[in-house]
Amino acid sequence: MSPIRNAISRLRRASVRSRSTAAAVVVVAIAMALGAAVLLLLLQRALITTVSDAADGRAADVSSQVAEEGVTALSTDLAKTTRATQIIQVLDSSGRIVAASSARAETTALTQLRPTADTIQRAEVGEMPLLDDDHDYLVVARGVEYGGQTYTVVVASSIQTQRDTVATVTKYLAVGFPVLLLVVGAASWMLTGRALGPVERIRRRVQGIESSDLTERVPVPPTDDEIARLAATMNEMLDRLQAGQATQRRFVADASHELRSPLSTVAAGLDVIAPSARGQAWEDLHRLMRGEAERMRRLVENLLLLAKADDAALPMQRAEVDLDDLVDTEVLRLRSNDRLKVLADVHPVRVHGDPLRLSQLIRNLVENAALAAHTTVRLSTTEQDGRAVLTIEDDGDGIPEADRRRVFERFVRLDASRARSSGGSGLGLSIVEEIIKAHDGTVTLTAAPAGGTTATVTLPLP
Repeated sequence: MSPIRNAISRLRRASVRSRSTAAAVVVVAIAMALGAAVLLLLLQRALITTVSDAADGRAADVSSQVAEEGVTALSTDLAKTTRATQIIQVLDSSGRIVAASSARAETTALTQLRPTADTIQRAEVGEMPLLDDDHDYLVVARGVEYGGQTYTVVVASSIQTQRDTVATVTKYLAVGFPVLLLVVGAASWMLTGRALGPVERIRRRVQGIESSDLTERVPVPPTDDEIARLAATMNEMLDRLQAGQATQRRFVADASHELRSPLSTVAAGLDVIAPSARGQAWEDLHRLMRGEAERMRRLVENLLLLAKADDAALPMQRAEVDLDDLVDTEVLRLRSNDRLKVLADVHPVRVHGDPLRLSQLIRNLVENAALAAHTTVRLSTTEQDGRAVLTIEDDGDGIPEADRRRVFERFVRLDASRARSSGGSGLGLSIVEEIIKAHDGTVTLTAAPAGGTTATVTLPLP
């Protein structure tokens, strides 16, 4: 890829501010280059025209003097009246120098031009060693007649001063050109930054808006431009998102409340009809319906809890809680299951939180570990770096690293058949995360040394 293509590719990936500044600098640079070229050309032509006009005027004056007085005393007059930047010669028809303004111009003719009477010829020559090794001259030759003979008045004017002037202007432009471009670049960078300032404020505000709280709005600039209309449009979008989210939350909460009543009726009906029913088929059906009713009850309770967490913070009743006591309760419950070996390394740890919610957190993690374990579940509590640490480890198949964050999402089941048979709904870890968030703690899943999964919960100490 060529350097030009590389530069274009980098420019396309640059920010709007950088592209705007680069575009402004390039446009100004092109305009200044064209303007400087035109300026220098016009300046040079104007200066050369001035020299040419002065030479024409001087040639006309000398020609008038020759036509009236001849060339007898002309050398003396020329030496007195000719400026230092000009050399004047008067040649006869044979090309012999009959008068000159300077002794160094009395030997060799400056030009081969021989105009007729009352006509002018010009010649712009380069170096003229006869006159000056370092200067260029503009030569004007004018024909004049006196006493029946045609003379040629030659005026050689130096244009070095004019060229020096153009060179000086060029040097100043060369010095001022990059300085002006730097000023333009800095001004464009600042002005573009100020113009994009509202956009950056909108971006920061949008970045800070979380899905759990859509009440914030982006600032609308007090202008009637595209940025103000963009901010207003984003606020309208946030209004629609907030309305849709509120509708969804109301639906979940209302559905949970509405499902509670029929579930309670089904459970009560099963309790009433159970003593009068007979037969193995009914007992199996009763057991199945009872299990399904319990599963639905837990699902409704979990949905209601998450709806409350989405709508606002979880309702909390904070107090001093012995975390080790809650863990001991779960250890005793697990040990009632002969299928699992339960190992406990529980040390006294006290935290500040809601005992009911913390108990629910531990219960959900322990149930997941018990379902995943092959033979052993290990629980421990300790204090580390000023925080309470609870670990729950199983020796199951483990959770792939790519799924260790995904399992905290709602209704995610890595083993759908097992989760459903056990009454799981894919909401347990979502509830764990909400409870942890309400307690300013953290929960992480890592690979256990035994090959399963280790759930680590950290909570701030009182």
